[in-house]
Amino acid sequence: MRVAYADTFAGISGDMFLGALLDAGLPEETVNQELAALPLAGFTLQCTKTAPHGLAATRVTITVSHDHPHRSWHAIADMLAGSALTPAVKEKSLAIFSELAEAEARVHGCLPAEVHFHEVGAVDSIIDIVGAAIGLHYFDIQELVSSPLPLSHGWVECAHGRLPLPAPAVCELIKGMPVYGTDLTQELVTPTGAAILKGCRSSFGPLPPMIIERVGYGAGSRQLADGRPNLLRLVIGSPSPVTEAQEVEVIETHLDDWQPEGYPYLSELLFARGALDVALIPMQMKKGRPGFLLRVVADPAMGFELKRCILSESTAIGLRFHRQSRWTLPRQTGTVNTALGEVAVKKVTTPIGDILYPEYEDCRRLAMAREVPLHTVYREVGRVAVEAFRPDGEGITAEKKSV
Repeated sequence: MRVAYADTFAGISGDMFLGALLDAGLPEETVNQELAALPLAGFTLQCTKTAPHGLAATRVTITVSHDHPHRSWHAIADMLAGSALTPAVKEKSLAIFSELAEAEARVHGCLPAEVHFHEVGAVDSIIDIVGAAIGLHYFDIQELVSSPLPLSHGWVECAHGRLPLPAPAVCELIKGMPVYGTDLTQELVTPTGAAILKGCRSSFGPLPPMIIERVGYGAGSRQLADGRPNLLRLVIGSPSPVTEAQEVEVIETHLDDWQPEGYPYLSELLFARGALDVALIPMQMKKGRPGFLLRVVADPAMGFELKRCILSESTAIGLRFHRQSRWTLPRQTGTVNTALGEVAVKKVTTPIGDILYPEYEDCRRLAMAREVPLHTVYREVGRVAVEAFRPDGEGITAEKKSV
């Protein structure tokens, strides 16, 4: 199983997506062999190497030797369903075309069954979509993540005449997707490109955690007026799950009429409900009154219950909250043996190497049991080499359990 990241800094189209797959290592002969299972004739798939802005990329050109009819959604669905395509390729191709049919139907005010494709029913668009499905299956890409989509303005010529950018079908397809505007008057996101993202049930955001294995660049056919390279970058790799949320919700409120002795109890409740961190910061508020800033950091999934808890257990009558990205260092819990006994620690992997951090509660336990100052326990842990670290579950002694 692999994950792919579509870096859409110059938009996305069907031929750019297929070009990026080929550039990442999808064999051209594999594409041609699979395409031979389609009841289509009179076309040639050509892949050429190019280097816009010095970046090596692959451009896909489809040459058609004779005119082909505009096809209805039913005609394309029947053609794909009756073909000898690999089942997974057939299923993905149908899903992408289904999204296109529904979008076109909403634009033209008709049923999907009544849609007649023009540009996207042409041979080159069929090849782009089926080719994309072939590449996704070849690399075993189970998850497709995309960066936010850049949208241009202006006009595009199509079978229905002059239409505004983004194309109406694109506007339907990208509902629910994060986008941003540009000053370009050239088409950046095509219906075929948007349909590939929609049909693959793509998610959107930054590069996901992965071990990168391949990178491919698919080249567009035009030079963009603002100088950016007309490329789609596709990063393919194996998922590398992160055990901690790398996006957190920060919840805050100001309190100037709250008895602070309630803070330890509230903090305990918040941690029990999944808070990652809780802080109470003294501050001066309106009319010179002393007050507190209560700040809670949590996984967004836990946010609702934490907000309910704050509003129930404090005098807050309103909350502010926002999302933030974070970067956490890999760490592992375990124990080390010291001259005073076994102590729980965290092994944290930092840019300069592994470091052991003693756990306060366990150091407190050992200091009381041995009747020594707390800093003595910390000092003993500091004398232990990182190599002595034992992950949880290894070498737990009876002494630690009984003290």
